[in-house]
Amino acid sequence: MSKRDYYEVLGVTKNASDEEIKKAYRKLAMKHHPDRNPDDKGAEEKFKEAKLAYEILSDSDKRAAYDQFGHAGIDQQAGMGGGFGGGGFSDAFSDIFGDIFGGGGGGSRRDRVYRGADLRYNLEIGLEEAAHGTETKIRIPTLEECGVCHGSGAKPGTQPTTCTTCGGHGQVRIQQGFFSVQQTCPRCGGTGKMVADPCTACHGEGRVKKHKTLSVKIPAGVDSGDRIRLAGEGEAGVNGGPPGDLYVVIHLKDHPVFKRDGDDLHCEMPISFATAALGGEVEIPTLDGHAKIKIPAETQSGKVFRLRGKGIKGVRSHAPGDLLCHMLVETPVNLSERQKELLREFEALSPGRNNNPRAQSFMDKVKSFFGQ
Repeated sequence: MSKRDYYEVLGVTKNASDEEIKKAYRKLAMKHHPDRNPDDKGAEEKFKEAKLAYEILSDSDKRAAYDQFGHAGIDQQAGMGGGFGGGGFSDAFSDIFGDIFGGGGGGSRRDRVYRGADLRYNLEIGLEEAAHGTETKIRIPTLEECGVCHGSGAKPGTQPTTCTTCGGHGQVRIQQGFFSVQQTCPRCGGTGKMVADPCTACHGEGRVKKHKTLSVKIPAGVDSGDRIRLAGEGEAGVNGGPPGDLYVVIHLKDHPVFKRDGDDLHCEMPISFATAALGGEVEIPTLDGHAKIKIPAETQSGKVFRLRGKGIKGVRSHAPGDLLCHMLVETPVNLSERQKELLREFEALSPGRNNNPRAQSFMDKVKSFFGQ
């Protein structure tokens, strides 16, 4: 399959400057980067094609050979086992390790492209917001590409120069006997460049600290620990690399009435001694308003009533959960003398097993334990 013209790939003319080539590649890299197009094989191929074109045209020696002989000139040099720098096996060895450990491409190490770091933001929301979904705004600190030097780190009108320590490779090789160890250049930090006259806005970093406000859509049914990915909203990349992503991590606030357990909700409902004994109807809260449930006579404390479909429909659920209402029989307080008198009379009329089944059962177990 014939290769496309590298100038055509980047969309520049043959007399384009290094800065124009870099700018064109940066635009294509951000558009077709695999992280931004995870399921698009076509975008991945375009990214690789643009990367290869940039590697050739950003190197003055390779570009000269390409202009004179086309793809044949580049392929011939590759087949001879060495680039125009005469590196041979050591250069190829260096390129392989650079790709594995994030070097950003083979050949020349100048203008390495690094993807920006991913960011995490912890967002606390209420239970009602999690159940029904909402949209909120967040303000985050981040590193963005410097608008003055456009990420180069150099003062406008100047250009970074090739690092004299590593020769622009970003890596230095240390020979120890028979062994050769390759490590990041300590002078340029692996960029292959040196900035003699740094940009005053970013102090040569190429990126500046800023705050930005983002709108986040919270889908209905989210739970604590769920993450919402905002693609491209992380830190800016280095040397025109694509930005990272922002992950918004959900945390639910404590609710005064409900406790969430997956898609189910739990609440405690206090009822009076008389209602528990005689039965009745009570109104209980739900996330959508109120509901009434019938309390049968002789209901004990701790009895659980389940309301189907009154819980939360999770993000990945097909149906909403349930609301489980736990009955708590309240002991009356601040009794009047008349009330106390009636309770003593009631207690005198309730001596047997029939009125206090749990207490009687407990006493039977105690007697059995002590062998009585």
